Amino acid sequence: MVMQSSPEQDLPAGAAGGESLTVQQAITNLKQREDLSLCYYAAWWLGKFRVRESVVIEALIAALEEQGDRTESGGYPLRRNAARALGKLGDPQAVSGLMDCLDCSDFYVREAAAQSLGMLGDRTCVPKLITLLKGGVAVAQPIPGSPHLAQPYSAVMEALGVLGATEAIGAIEPFLGHPMELVQYAAARAMYQLTQNPSYAERLIKALKGEKLQLRRAALADLGAIGYLGAAEAIAQTLAENSLKLIALKGVLEHQVKNSSPESATLPDAAIQVMTLMDNLL
Repeated sequence: MVMQSSPEQDLPAGAAGGESLTVQQAITNLKQREDLSLCYYAAWWLGKFRVRESVVIEALIAALEEQGDRTESGGYPLRRNAARALGKLGDPQAVSGLMDCLDCSDFYVREAAAQSLGMLGDRTCVPKLITLLKGGVAVAQPIPGSPHLAQPYSAVMEALGVLGATEAIGAIEPFLGHPMELVQYAAARAMYQLTQNPSYAERLIKALKGEKLQLRRAALADLGAIGYLGAAEAIAQTLAENSLKLIALKGVLEHQVKNSSPESATLPDAAIQVMTLMDNLL
């Protein structure tokens, strides 16, 4: 699970109350450049409410190259929100622009781009994502004075797992031994998705018993994302918020339903088992 300390996570500062917008106002705000804070909020808003109009997609892709909205530390907040929004909107036209964002100097733009490329499901980006893992664990170390690593390794590996990029297995596997637990979890998640070897999922189940709540939360999210049935009981018993356990179990349930026979008129026993666990948490 990606859990970075980005200074801008979707909703801009001061907008927590959620300014009321119409679709047309949001589009107008995104396209103008006089007030970049309005652009920033509009990008978030359009992604949140899944506004898939062609004019929105075009404006968000254009925002991926915005030069004017830059922080003192060199970050590009508008690009970050535009990249996140494009992943939520699911339009393949965004793939090329998001791939270009993988070369951006802003770590959080690269992270958002990797996440969104995974969501879009276009394997064209796989070779470029793999290049971000170049050097392996040896170079994937904290940067002095920085809150993050050199590359968004977790986001990249998770995207490769979702995309079914089996050609990335050799590049991902070494990260199972990374000194940071969150990176290890991302590697285990991707390795399970790419190999279906339960040993990788079992690593995440073991993480549910860790001492740190943040890490238990991350493992819950990863197990929900891979839909591993063998984790259902452990998820329900994890020392974490019931809301997060329910989200993880929902992921497991959806996986069981998706993989059940379409001819069957009844739910599989595994799905009923997960639903029972969910009922007990309500």
